[in-house]
Amino acid sequence: MALVAAVRVPARVLFRSGARLPGAALGRTERAAGGGDGARRFGSQRVLVEPDAGAGVAVMKFKNPPVNSLSLEFLTELVISMEKLENDKSFRSVILTSDCPGVFSAGLDLTEMCGKSPAHYAEYWKAVQEMWLRLYQSNLVLVSAINGACPAGGCLMALTCDYRILADNPRFKDTLENAIGHREAERALQLGLLFPPAEALQVGIVDQVVPEEQVQSTALSTIAQWMAIPDHARQLTKAMMRKATASRLITQRDADVQNFVSFISKDSIQKSLQMYLERLKEKKG
Repeated sequence: MALVAAVRVPARVLFRSGARLPGAALGRTERAAGGGDGARRFGSQRVLVEPDAGAGVAVMKFKNPPVNSLSLEFLTELVISMEKLENDKSFRSVILTSDCPGVFSAGLDLTEMCGKSPAHYAEYWKAVQEMWLRLYQSNLVLVSAINGACPAGGCLMALTCDYRILADNPRFKDTLENAIGHREAERALQLGLLFPPAEALQVGIVDQVVPEEQVQSTALSTIAQWMAIPDHARQLTKAMMRKATASRLITQRDADVQNFVSFISKDSIQKSLQMYLERLKEKKG
């Protein structure tokens, strides 16, 4: 798998939702039966984890404002949080969602790819690879509660999950192809399509579209359904179904990094990124 393909599409791909979750957390921070620090929320500056060890569920909230861009720091903190949950046998599932109103994740952080050294670009892409592999190969049940815009790299992250729930409010390569088929993936990537909730459901990018106020209950009921299956059987099946896709990246990681560095270092690409970032600054101003 060549993850580098994902950076070649406009930053507004792939689906959107203007909704945000209700104020209550999907999984309340509670002490597990018998107590213990494992039942308390933990996290870092950009990733907050609200665990309910008694239920075996943790809610991971992205909080890298304003748009949860996938910065090097965010990616590192996400992987560390996932490792902690995977190493704690009291957790069987994770809900991924956003703490930033109106956006799940805007995708790759363009500032990580502009005006930096080739060594930095390589480090950044390795972090993107590690994030994808950690989520895609996780033994945990992963459900994405998509409570806002989710283009490009944000969509790639959501697509690694076992189930995807999108809030209905009208306000990459292999992973996308696995979800919606080769032809639809090709069309979406080349045209930089942004799918509204109903169309995202129709083409298969998400598994369910629900009203904003039902995202919480739907995510939890979905988790319960998946957790009813014995872990060893589900994990073995998941590993078998995903092995080929994951292996394509694992065997080509170095080449994938080199392709990314070569692509992003081109003068034409750097100029385009600089112009886009300047326009963003002007809008903020």
